[in-house]
Amino acid sequence: AARLEGESSARFDSVAVDSRAAGAASLFAALPGERADGHDFLAPALSLGAPVLLVSEEGWARAASEIRPLLAGRAVLVVPTVLAGIQALARERRRACPGLLRVGITGSSGKTTTKEITASILSRGHRIAMNPGNLNSDIGLSQSMFGIKEGDEIGVFEMGMNRAGEMGELAGIYEPDIALVNNVGTAHIGILGSRDAIALEKKKVFSRFNGAQRGFVPEGDDYNAFLKEGVRGEVRDFGPHSTKGFHGARDLGLDGFAVDWEGLQARFPLVGRHNLSNAIAAMALAECVGTPPREVVEGLEAVHPLFGRSEILKGEVTIIRDCYNANPDSSEAALEFCDSIPWKGRRIYVLGSMLELGLESEAAHRRVGEAAARSKADALLFFGDETRPAFEEAQAAGFTGLLLFETNFDRLARAAKAYARAGDLVLLKASRGMALERLAELMQA
Repeated sequence: AARLEGESSARFDSVAVDSRAAGAASLFAALPGERADGHDFLAPALSLGAPVLLVSEEGWARAASEIRPLLAGRAVLVVPTVLAGIQALARERRRACPGLLRVGITGSSGKTTTKEITASILSRGHRIAMNPGNLNSDIGLSQSMFGIKEGDEIGVFEMGMNRAGEMGELAGIYEPDIALVNNVGTAHIGILGSRDAIALEKKKVFSRFNGAQRGFVPEGDDYNAFLKEGVRGEVRDFGPHSTKGFHGARDLGLDGFAVDWEGLQARFPLVGRHNLSNAIAAMALAECVGTPPREVVEGLEAVHPLFGRSEILKGEVTIIRDCYNANPDSSEAALEFCDSIPWKGRRIYVLGSMLELGLESEAAHRRVGEAAARSKADALLFFGDETRPAFEEAQAAGFTGLLLFETNFDRLARAAKAYARAGDLVLLKASRGMALERLAELMQA
């Protein structure tokens, strides 16, 4: 339940959770955080023109005496908890657009890329609403709902989670008509504890189905049957053998894939089998919506690599910059892709810490270290405290090339630059928090 203080005619069309991003048309949501409480920044938000404040009962009790004199035509919505308040507003905003066909995408990896490919395809013939970047969480998805405009025909939104119960909240906000689980991997296993728990959480993307909706799950996945069980609605497989219209792809290495779709050829520019899998997921969604084959081809060809996601930086040293996210599955996929490229020069694999793995961290890094030692790398450079077990595993496996473990970025950069020479292939793979993209800039300087 919410109560209103101030001007009841105040209006907003976006939500800001940082007072510095508040503006004349935005509601400022005073979320409590680890380092700061949004209720301490109500006055700055008002000074930037925010017409509406969303506050908790507890926070308003502290701030009301200071803020009331500043309202002057503004409004304050007082709710029990700010996060639940944002989610309720987002749900109502989305329900105000009943004609929107809602496509939801989740999975342990590849969500953002699959969303971008799907949107590229569907935007050929429809007005699309989508979440910018990876605003896919309980807060981010809620903010994204306010980007839906009158006249939008299809929503393409990714739905991410890193805690138990979050996917159910996202499904309650967005209520997808078509939902796809891209994969069940080990991302966030440190928070949820096991792949079983991750699969259970991902399955909640179907929790608002009433029988009229359609779902997609990956063919051959060990959780395929579990994800389908008990879902109210049609659930189909997707993948190279089950996606209708997909008739194979030829691997072009660093130039992506030549994809055969309904007898037409598409040059899909993203590299690696994992990105082909993302494309097949997007094609399955497009086929479900009834997209003409020519639009599918045009959409595939118009895709561009996202920052830090399998970017190819060509130069004297060719760099594969894949350091937006990392978990054991995506790291092994990156190693396999780099090994698969016919390459005359040396291969330098720089592997940074995989974060948010909790108690699974050591075992996960050892798994990647072992895989790296078996790879075609001429040099393995491990970066970050968490990668020590990976380094030790590679060492124990008898890796004979250059082997380095480093926790200091400057020393890592000096070693990498000293070793690299023209014609080398360099893989940069790490979690976003390691900011390993800095190394690409230095090696191409």
